Amino acid sequence: MEDQVEVELVAGSYEQIVFGYRVCPGKEEWGVEPVFTHHAHTASLSAVAASEQFIATGSKDETIQLYEMNTRTEHGALLHHEGTVSCLEFYGTSHLLSGGEDGLLCVWSTKTWDCLKSIKAHTGHVTSLSVHPSGKLALSVGTDKKLRTWNLIDGRSAFVKNIKQNAHLVCWSPVGDKYVLAVHDKLDIYSLESASIIGSLTFGKRISSIRFLANTLLAVAGDAEHVKVYDLNSNKCVCEFRAHENRVKVVESFTTDELCVLITASNDGFIKLWKFNVEQEIRRLYCPL
Repeated sequence: MEDQVEVELVAGSYEQIVFGYRVCPGKEEWGVEPVFTHHAHTASLSAVAASEQFIATGSKDETIQLYEMNTRTEHGALLHHEGTVSCLEFYGTSHLLSGGEDGLLCVWSTKTWDCLKSIKAHTGHVTSLSVHPSGKLALSVGTDKKLRTWNLIDGRSAFVKNIKQNAHLVCWSPVGDKYVLAVHDKLDIYSLESASIIGSLTFGKRISSIRFLANTLLAVAGDAEHVKVYDLNSNKCVCEFRAHENRVKVVESFTTDELCVLITASNDGFIKLWKFNVEQEIRRLYCPL
């Protein structure tokens, strides 16, 4: 969670617990302070999403648990999916979207927490979803080898593309003029206007996480110790650095005072913060124990 005065990091674990940390910027090395732990589920966590007020976590226990950040209290559970909740994403402060192994794509109101729409999105599992910056469209991919575009106004499918393989990640760019699809170690960049591939990248290892740092800069992590940043205009890697001793599970980012900070988490048990700039400088700011 980010505002002008503080940033908080939220991490889920296989041990059913959500951890919260406050980031404390310093002149040289930054600090991180634990602020809460929450035993959210009865099985390992499979998805985490955060808005300004709430944390939503999905799990193999088939529930979505809500945590209120302002009061540091549990806020209830959402029960609709049958099977693991595989992906979660907030749209602003008004809606939460969820996808699961049951093939459902659900849209929830964050005011009443009613399920506004429940869509049978895929014949297999929903593996990833992404909401367009306008809030009018969403993308989903599943184990049925399909990429679907959804009109969130009426809850109907707007476009279906057979991609011949099971994609496991999809993500809109910040402007919403393009989106990225990950299949194993390959990334395809699609144009919204033409719905066709305008570029392709190969990471070299199975991709586990992608994060747009700008509309044409994409950070990629996977089954390797390194993180790569690609320029989508040239389709070239402009920065690569060794982040962990084991594979990098997640890459995220935030900006504060015109500084872009990357966050990486790994199976080695560490969460690390990195300073990033377009001149390809990577510098570690903090590494919690």
